[in-house]
Amino acid sequence: MGIANVIPGVSGGTIALITNIYEDLIESLKSFNLKAVKLIFSGKINEFVKYTNFFFISSVLLGSIVSLFSIAKLFEYLLVEYPDPVWSFFFGLILASVYYVGLRINKWKTNTILLFILGSSIAISISFLSESSPNNNLVYVFICGAIGIIGMILPGLSGSFILILMGNYKLLMVDAVSKSLNLNMEYLTLLLVFLLGSIAGLVGFSNIIAWLFKKFKDQVLALLTGFILGSLLIIWPWKERAENGLIESWQVPQDLDNLTILSIFLIFTGIFSVTLLEYCSKKTIR
Repeated sequence: MGIANVIPGVSGGTIALITNIYEDLIESLKSFNLKAVKLIFSGKINEFVKYTNFFFISSVLLGSIVSLFSIAKLFEYLLVEYPDPVWSFFFGLILASVYYVGLRINKWKTNTILLFILGSSIAISISFLSESSPNNNLVYVFICGAIGIIGMILPGLSGSFILILMGNYKLLMVDAVSKSLNLNMEYLTLLLVFLLGSIAGLVGFSNIIAWLFKKFKDQVLALLTGFILGSLLIIWPWKERAENGLIESWQVPQDLDNLTILSIFLIFTGIFSVTLLEYCSKKTIR
């Protein structure tokens, strides 16, 4: 999830969904509420750990954070030096996940089909939006955190890509992270406000999505499947990107050279990875 959230166009929520931890993740995030605070201040640590599913959520978040500052940095480098193979692998992952997430819908009815089309349309439309100007106003940075985190946990909508559209991807995900490590107070403040906005968005949105999953699970999954399908346009391996990360044009490979063959191989590797995950998860359930 940490790697996915760094790459514009890929959502950490999609990774959570195809690895079958999405609903547990949302329920765990939702549990960090007033009751959880009361349990901590009353010294009922064991009850707090059980109520919040603390070890599960800690493992997911710690893995994402460690990845963000380690493996994800490698993927950022690969994305610059070898973009086609990286995009190809994620294209395969997302392509396969459309099929497997769609299988989780119990009944395809008129409303689920319409929501699937709506989700696809929204995700496709996002890829054609233009970038806003960078803005270091703390209120705007807080809003970036709240909206960006929704994209990071909502399958099919990339939080990084949303931050690019809001104009603050480089400011918050690159400059603020790197310069905060040097204790630069200006960027440290920006990062702190961004994190506070992210926490607010995470807690608020997780309650909404958890309620929707309980009441309208098929409809929510149909919408999310549409988001994932529509995001394939952003993840298509052969495209021209501007320096800000936005897509300028889509292409089809003209020559079957070594790089193209590697990219095609990695598409199938991504598809195989998701298929293997699905197989392993079913064996575990049995």
